[in-house]
Amino acid sequence: MRVPNVVADASVVATRNVIKIKRVPDLLVFTTLSPIMFVLLFAYVFGGAIEGGDGGEYRQFLIAGIFAQTVIFGATITGAGLAEDVKKGIIDRFRSLPMSPSAVLTGRTFSDVINNVIVLVVMSLTGLVVGWRITGSLADAVAGYLLLIVFAYAISWIFAWVGMLVPSPEVVNNASFIIIFPLTFVANTFVPLDTMPAPLQAFAEWNPVSAVTQAARELFGNIPAGTPEPTGWALQHPVVYTLIWSVVILGVFVPLANAQYRVSTSR
Repeated sequence: MRVPNVVADASVVATRNVIKIKRVPDLLVFTTLSPIMFVLLFAYVFGGAIEGGDGGEYRQFLIAGIFAQTVIFGATITGAGLAEDVKKGIIDRFRSLPMSPSAVLTGRTFSDVINNVIVLVVMSLTGLVVGWRITGSLADAVAGYLLLIVFAYAISWIFAWVGMLVPSPEVVNNASFIIIFPLTFVANTFVPLDTMPAPLQAFAEWNPVSAVTQAARELFGNIPAGTPEPTGWALQHPVVYTLIWSVVILGVFVPLANAQYRVSTSR
């Protein structure tokens, strides 16, 4: 099928998924209320635990980590949504239509980019309320947001593959929690790496979640004064390292997800 047709089909699927956000209360809560809750709880619970101040400097450090964690968890909606569509027979209906097979996965992943954009806007506004500020340039700030979106988009293709592989959205949710929870916590998302034991610190230095968080902090201008320079290559070049991971993930999981889609829909 020609590329223009694929794009048109994917846009229809993406529009369908975006409309679904408005009509499904669970998705609407996750898109709007959950980001606000994350920012407020982490900012005041973690920030309030910092000795010698009101936690204001820590909130500057923290917000980029919350952004990274939330958009990565948001990428799991792709897998859960696809698994639900398979379970309810929606994918079988798509098969009966004169549309490109790849449009289903492409439209699904692009609609979740829109979801993550909404989440970032809500979280940014909430961050401003709790005292977070962007001190870098406008161009750097835009680059920081784009990098978060690109990395989350790559992660969504991992879960597109998982969503076509497993039998239900509940399994996707459980699998995503088991994988993402330790990745986002054994990183520099919430605490500096030098507070961790040596083995965890070594892992966290090369954890791609640490890299995207470090890149966002640098681009937002949120590196606290006096913070030691990173010693590992990944955190010395976090933008490049994040983009490398994004390209590798897309290169591996876009073909895998499309192959699994063909297998799942041929049964």
